[in-house]
Amino acid sequence: MSDTQDRIAVVCPSCSPEEETVHEVLKMGGQATVRCTECSHVHKVAVEEETEVERKVVVSQDGDSFTTMVDAPASETIAVGEEFIVDTPEAIMLVRITGIEVGPEQRAEEARVEDANTIWTRAVDNVAVNVTVNPKEGTGYREDTRSFKVNVPGDYEFVVGETEEFGDEKFLVKALHVRDDAPEYRHGKLDHDGDMVYAKDVNRLYGTDKTTSAWSAW
Repeated sequence: MSDTQDRIAVVCPSCSPEEETVHEVLKMGGQATVRCTECSHVHKVAVEEETEVERKVVVSQDGDSFTTMVDAPASETIAVGEEFIVDTPEAIMLVRITGIEVGPEQRAEEARVEDANTIWTRAVDNVAVNVTVNPKEGTGYREDTRSFKVNVPGDYEFVVGETEEFGDEKFLVKALHVRDDAPEYRHGKLDHDGDMVYAKDVNRLYGTDKTTSAWSAW
């Protein structure tokens, strides 16, 4: 923090000696000079600089993966399911933690950054969703079921009971199978009208064909 735009939360001896308030950092050092944004009182305060460490991050995206390095506060706690931004020369992307390696073949659900050797993630800003579509009842055989993928933003909402259309594909959403690394949903599989799952949380979508071209029964 090196300019007057930096802000920290500390107690103010003038207007808030018990609770922290937002202060502008005027000058850093062993004793930082700060100004309270509530009463404009200028005073000095000891500010501990957060130590950052470099950690290896493996990013998985639609079957492919690459490795990059990120800097993060050493004492920060990370956990499976949390999301953060990865900034690489190739792209800036939002990723979700799927695993934390803390030792040889040893993984943890939660750990401090300094204890993590490798952070395993998958990209969730844009995702490919697996879709399985059955033919309309009475218009085809069960073996006519087909599978494909649709590419959508990670925060795209799939809702059971609604009809989706992607290019030549049109289908009614019948059920949504939730990924293991997704935040808490009621169940691993949702199949009631109105149930919603974000695309980044969908392991597989099950639907019924709604295209205009009939499935051949011959």
